[in-house]
Amino acid sequence: MSQARHEPLAHLALRAPISAASDDAAADDATVTGDASGVAGVTMAALPYRPSLILRGESDDAAFLQGCRGALGFDLPVAPNHGAMSDGIAALWLGPSEWLVLGRGCGKRLAETLAGCRHALVTNGDGQQVIALSGPRGGDVLAKLCPLDLAGGALGPGRCTRSVLAGIAMTLWIRPGGVYHIHVGRSFADYAWRILADAGLEYGMAAVAMVDVVAMADADPVVDVE
Repeated sequence: MSQARHEPLAHLALRAPISAASDDAAADDATVTGDASGVAGVTMAALPYRPSLILRGESDDAAFLQGCRGALGFDLPVAPNHGAMSDGIAALWLGPSEWLVLGRGCGKRLAETLAGCRHALVTNGDGQQVIALSGPRGGDVLAKLCPLDLAGGALGPGRCTRSVLAGIAMTLWIRPGGVYHIHVGRSFADYAWRILADAGLEYGMAAVAMVDVVAMADADPVVDVE
């Protein structure tokens, strides 16, 4: 009998989970600190578990790319630091022959469509936590803690990259609307949350728990920014 997943940040007792239909009201009601105006400059959300895996293959192998399209429903991004998604499935470019794939059922479908191709699939299991950082000062918070040039224009919506966050490894995916998805190892989730919260205190911070991120993502078209 399988056990219910223990969320890495459950001990923080965040606001009650919110849905796509009620997120504005819940965000308005979330506790805000460090800002006399009562308006949060930064909102942090602990996103729920989403299955993921590492996919490896040759980006110049036409059969491999065709197999990926058959399993994912969209073209695998082959340009550096690009991400793509559709219908709740996402693929993030991590290197010339490596991608992070997020979404349920991806592993089985990829194994079937890539059966005749040279490839590797490595599941991440329960080892990841995603923290969403948003708000008008979200980029300023992130800039305090990582060496990326977030203001230079090279990392816009749809882009992704590996980097470090206050000394720990992270994968960063920039979503539309200035939302940053920060992927960190499960064992570093508490540290990442607290260091981000501390960096955002001067701007006003709201913290919420969000459960309907997949439903909201499903509404997005395929994202592959050139």
